[in-house]
Amino acid sequence: MADLSFYISPLSEEIREEGRVQGRLQGRAESILLLLGARGIDVPDATREKITACGDLEQLRQWLRAAAHVTSAEGIFREETYASG
Repeated sequence: MADLSFYISPLSEEIREEGRVQGRLQGRAESILLLLGARGIDVPDATREKITACGDLEQLRQWLRAAAHVTSAEGIFREETYASG
């Protein structure tokens, strides 16, 4: 019988948690880009890269909120667009 102890080890759980975090980061970045696209806002490559490279869930949440209100993709990076609410 195969040794399956790795799958219940702390290291295995750490790897799974890292995967969950990466999935949330990717999902939130995709949501921002989808919302901007649905609003007809063009997203330059540099802006798309900054969004998808972000590793901070809170920052992405703020950008997602801002994406509902801005008139340009770069507008999500202006603090005043998401500071309230």
